[in-house]
Amino acid sequence: MDTLLIDLFRAYYDARRNKRNTPSQLRFEMDLETNLINLYHELRDRRYKPAPSVCFIVQESVKREVFASNFRDRVVHHLYYNYVAPLFERQFVYDSYSCRKGKGTLLGIERLQHHIRAVSHNYTRDAYVLKMDIKGYFMSINREVLRMMVHEMTERVHLPEDQKGMVDYLTDIITMKNPLNGARFKGDPEEWHDLPPSKCLSCSPSGVGLPIGDLTSQLYSNIFLNQLDWFVTMNLGFKHYGRYVDDFYIVDTDRDRLEAAVSEISGLLASLHLSLHPKKTKIIPVTESIRFLGAVVYPYYRHGSSRTTQKFLQCCRAFDQVNELAEEGVLPCDWLDVENCQASMNSYLGYLRHFKAARLSSAFFVT
Repeated sequence: MDTLLIDLFRAYYDARRNKRNTPSQLRFEMDLETNLINLYHELRDRRYKPAPSVCFIVQESVKREVFASNFRDRVVHHLYYNYVAPLFERQFVYDSYSCRKGKGTLLGIERLQHHIRAVSHNYTRDAYVLKMDIKGYFMSINREVLRMMVHEMTERVHLPEDQKGMVDYLTDIITMKNPLNGARFKGDPEEWHDLPPSKCLSCSPSGVGLPIGDLTSQLYSNIFLNQLDWFVTMNLGFKHYGRYVDDFYIVDTDRDRLEAAVSEISGLLASLHLSLHPKKTKIIPVTESIRFLGAVVYPYYRHGSSRTTQKFLQCCRAFDQVNELAEEGVLPCDWLDVENCQASMNSYLGYLRHFKAARLSSAFFVT
């Protein structure tokens, strides 16, 4: 059997892992073998074309515009990711945490604490954290520059000839896709009226911006700033550095050196048509609270963010309300809703166990 077809089946199972029972996934699965065979022929013959995306607004955390690809295209994204992620992994610095196996937000928080303890000699000498964030990162990525970066990185590694041809082909299609072409906008049009330009793809210049929501966009966000990672660690010589997508930090004992680094980093980002967020560029003493990736880091311990706390308590209250209505007979007990609430609460409890949150976790048993 052709290895491409085997790889496609593997990519399908990867794609459906977090999209089970969505309408797009169910439609694809109704005639699974035919759909995968057709997709295989399109890829083999270089006839594959992505379907239009669905665009909607999310309100949580920060209001932003999300473009969701068709499930069929998600299968292709996973196929591409499975080919290239191991190759790019060798070219990334250790302390970039997004979209890498075993390197999520929790590791990012733990590494920040590690760097602080190492630089400050376990809080026995003065040290500082320079925190930075890129303004409108995904909406500022030049797709042609990105395409050239990806091709340059794939040229550095050895790939079988058939796989290399497929990777080069999909790189061009995925990086240069304009998500606005044929997109179906879902929701009230009023939701777009107060959307900040830095969160809106249609406000970006032509050829600029990646769709938030695609697996490949997360991977590309690492590739686009890989140059920054090596610049900070090698050219500027900072050994205590970490980055999660566009949120990054440097820990050092010399405040003046950190202030000088801001202008150096700004210059590099300008060459990529990016800029630092002026309100999120701060130098903070390590003895103060430091917010990073949904956590608040203090000397010797850490808390979950207030947003995480509120969402956990809301989930507990929603679970209680569903149970009360079911017991009163006002509403038939929907076990799917109950199971979703339970799954959410277990997820929060599993996350909170990594923080100083015993009092908060006890709310699960008393709400």
